[in-house]
Amino acid sequence: MSRDEIYQQIRAYLVDVFEVPADRVSPEARLYEDLDLDSIDAVDLIVKLQDLTQQKFKPEDFKAARTVADVVDRVDAMATAQS
Repeated sequence: MSRDEIYQQIRAYLVDVFEVPADRVSPEARLYEDLDLDSIDAVDLIVKLQDLTQQKFKPEDFKAARTVADVVDRVDAMATAQS
C-alpha cells in the first residue's frame, strides 16, 4: 500500500466514521486541535487502521502522532517493516 493510499484511507475514515468535514482533513491537520478527535476517537482510528493493514498496533505506537501526516508516517513505517 502506497503512502497516498494510506492517506486516502485515513482521510475516508475521518470523514465517514468520525464525521470530520472533508475540507478540514489535510496532511497538516492536527488530530486533536483541528479535527476535534479525542482519545477514544484515536483508539477507534487505530482499530480501523488495524483492519486496513491486517497488523496489530499498540496505542502507544501512536502517542507521538499529532497530525494526519504523522499517522500516515507511522502506518507506512509499520507496513514497510512487516514486508
